[in-house]
Amino acid sequence: MRADPVPAPARPARGFATAAGWWPLAVVATAHLMAILDTTVMFVALPSAQQALGLSVAGRQWVITAFTLAFAAVLLPGGRLADRFGARRTLLAGVIGFACASAVGGAATGGAMLIAARAVQGAFGAVLVSSTKSVLVTVYSDEARRARAVGIFTATLTGGAAAGLVLGGVLTSELGWRWCLYVNVVLAAAAVTGALLAVPEVPGRPAVRIDVASAALACAGMAALVYGFGEVPDFGWASAGVAGSLTAAAVLLGLFGVRQAAAASPLLPLRVLRDRDRGGALAAMVVNSLSTFGMLLILTYQLQAVMGYSALRTGLALIPFAATAALGAALIAPFLAARVSPRWLIAAGLVLSAAGLAPLTALTASSRYLPLVAVAEIIEGLGTGIGGPPMLQTALGRVLAADTGAAAAASSAAAQLGSSVGAALLNTIAATAAAAYLAGHAAVGQAGANVHGYAVAMAWGAGILLAAVIPVVALVRAGKPATGRNARFARSGGG
Repeated sequence: MRADPVPAPARPARGFATAAGWWPLAVVATAHLMAILDTTVMFVALPSAQQALGLSVAGRQWVITAFTLAFAAVLLPGGRLADRFGARRTLLAGVIGFACASAVGGAATGGAMLIAARAVQGAFGAVLVSSTKSVLVTVYSDEARRARAVGIFTATLTGGAAAGLVLGGVLTSELGWRWCLYVNVVLAAAAVTGALLAVPEVPGRPAVRIDVASAALACAGMAALVYGFGEVPDFGWASAGVAGSLTAAAVLLGLFGVRQAAAASPLLPLRVLRDRDRGGALAAMVVNSLSTFGMLLILTYQLQAVMGYSALRTGLALIPFAATAALGAALIAPFLAARVSPRWLIAAGLVLSAAGLAPLTALTASSRYLPLVAVAEIIEGLGTGIGGPPMLQTALGRVLAADTGAAAAASSAAAQLGSSVGAALLNTIAATAAAAYLAGHAAVGQAGANVHGYAVAMAWGAGILLAAVIPVVALVRAGKPATGRNARFARSGGG
C-alpha cells in the first residue's frame, strides 16, 4: 500500500537545547507514570478495598481485570485518535478522564462502582499511554535527543512499577486504600498544568479516519487475548474458558489484520509493522516485558509467601531492580548509544536480563535476600535499563508523521502482550513444576515445591530471552550509533 503524502509537523523547540526542552518530557513521564503506578498500587490496596466494600473473591479479581481488559481493548484505537486529533489533545483527554475515573473509584460505595471506575480508568489510560509516546516522537525529533528522552522516559516507567508497591503500602497503611486512587488526581493536576504550559500543540490530521469496524475487532480481540492469558493461572490452558478466549482472540485479531490490508484508512497501517527494525524491536519488547513482569511476579511470591515479607517490605526489597533499571535507561543506554548500534544494545539488554534471571534458578525455601535475590535484581535491572530505550526508540523511529499514534499504540500493545503472557506462562510453568516436584518429593512440603516451581519458571524465562536474541538481531539492522555533534550531545546528557 502506498502511503499518502503527509505534511511534516511543525518542529517544536529544540528539545534539550533549552531548559524549556526538559518540560515536555517531565509532563509525559508524569502522565504515563499514573497508569504504571495504578496497577501495582492497587495490588497492595486490594485486600483493604475488598474488606471495606464486601467484595467476593471473584469481585476482587475483577478490580484488576476490568482495568487490564479495558486498557488492552482501547490501545490501538487510542493511538489512531492521537493521530487524528493531535497528541496533546488526546493526552489531556486521557489524563483528565483517568483522574475523574480515579476520583469515582476512590469514592466507591460498592464493588460494582469500583469495578466500573476501574474499567473507565483502563480505557482512558490506553489513550493516555499512546499519546505520551506520540508526544515523545513529535517533540524530540533529533535522533540523539530522542535517545536521551526515551532513556529518561523508560527509567521513569521502570522505576514506577516497583515504586507503586512502596507507595501502595504507605498510602494504604497511613491514609487508607481510597488514597491509592485519589493520588492520581494530584498527579493529573500536575500533568494537565504541565501539558498546557509546556507541550507544543501539534495539529491533528482530519484525513485520518477511525475505522469503526477495525476498532471493534481490535477492542474485542485484545480484550479476549488478555482475558484468556489472565485466566490461565487459575484454570489452566485446557479449560473451556481459556481455550475459547484465546481462540476468539486469534479469530478476531486475524480478521483485524485482514481488514487492515484492505481498509482505506486502517486503524493500524500495515506499513507500520512491515518495517523490519520496528518488527524486531516490538518482538524484543514482548520478550522483555514477559521476563520482567514474570520476575517481579515470582519475586513477589518468594518474598511474601516464602520469606514472610510484608507488602511494604516487598516493595522496598524491589528497589535495587528499579534503581539499576533507571540508571541503565537514563545514563548508561544514552552513553552507549553514541558508540553502539541499537541492534547490539537490544541484544545486550536481552542477554543481561537472562543473566539476571539465572541466579533465581537456584532459589530454595531457605534462600535469603542477600546476596541471591539482590544480585539477580541488579543484573536484571541493568539488562532492562540498557535494552529498553533502544527497543522503544527503534519501535517509534522512522514512522510517517500521520502514523506516530499507531506506532506508539503498537509498542504499548507489545508491552501489554508480554506482561499478560509472562504472568500466565511463567505462573503456569511454576505451578506445573511444583506439582510434579511435590509428587516425587513429598518431604519438602508445598512451600518447598512452590519454590522449586519458581526456580524452574526463572530458567524458562532466561531461556526465552536467550532464544529471542538471534531472531531479533537478524531483524533489526545494524544501523549506526550517533556520531559527531549527536555523539557529543548524547555523551553530555543532552545539555
